[in-house]
Amino acid sequence: MNKIIVFVFLLSFGFVQAQQLNCTVTVNAQKMGNPNQQVYKTLETSLNEFVNKTDWTTQNYKQQEMINCSMYITLLSHSSDQFTATIQVQSSRPVFDSSYETPVLNINDKDFGFTYTEFENLVFNVNSFQSNLISVISFYSYMIIGMDKDTFELKSGDPVYQTAQTIATVAQQSGYKGWSQLDGNQNRYFLINDLLSPTFAEIRKTIFDYHQALDGMTTDTKLAKEKVKNSLIALNKLNNSKPNAFLTRGFFDAKSDEIVSIFSGGPNLSITDLVDNLNKISPMNSSKWATFKF
Repeated sequence: MNKIIVFVFLLSFGFVQAQQLNCTVTVNAQKMGNPNQQVYKTLETSLNEFVNKTDWTTQNYKQQEMINCSMYITLLSHSSDQFTATIQVQSSRPVFDSSYETPVLNINDKDFGFTYTEFENLVFNVNSFQSNLISVISFYSYMIIGMDKDTFELKSGDPVYQTAQTIATVAQQSGYKGWSQLDGNQNRYFLINDLLSPTFAEIRKTIFDYHQALDGMTTDTKLAKEKVKNSLIALNKLNNSKPNAFLTRGFFDAKSDEIVSIFSGGPNLSITDLVDNLNKISPMNSSKWATFKF
């Protein structure tokens, strides 16, 4: 009888679990020349288990609340237990009252070197550097969760970003590229520090306002489009002080195609000012902005 009561309770409230990510991790070993080696398949399996079974925040997510995401690792070289690779990280979240998933994060990290021995245990400890493989994967897991939170509530990703910043700080001592400000201006160091900096508050406000506008699309499409437009124009203030900022480029890497889709159909509104501003804020996408239908 007690088992039946528990079962009914779970059905009533939705299945709840501690994991937060629904992530597909792919390891592409085509450039290795011998992609059938078992170690690559074992690495892929281990990473999928690590990302999806780790409790990153101790928050309980219902099955439908888990964040859809992917990590695509392209191996470039492999010698003994040493690997060099790139990793592309993407995530999305559902738009309210629709079947549409909007892209949230799209990052291509080219500084991904790590060691790995087949069947080694992957265990995360925020205050200890275990390996660069664990640190990079854990860092981006927190980035996915933090970005997702920021789309629902302004700056609600802060506690998660702070954990990612701790990972980055601890990993700096490892000597691996991507964790230091000396490694260039488009790396994990600047990604997390800029997100937590008041200097870049406008980009996080835009992320929140933009997604809140999307959530209103099925209720009032024209009003929602107007709000999307205003959220994008608001980035002009940041662009005036920090032109071509890393976070701004990252935002448009994820959103440019969607923005074109939003302003290429549906209720008409004046977007001349939007196009002018987008050409200043994201000139690399000017060919896309030219396709808007006025």
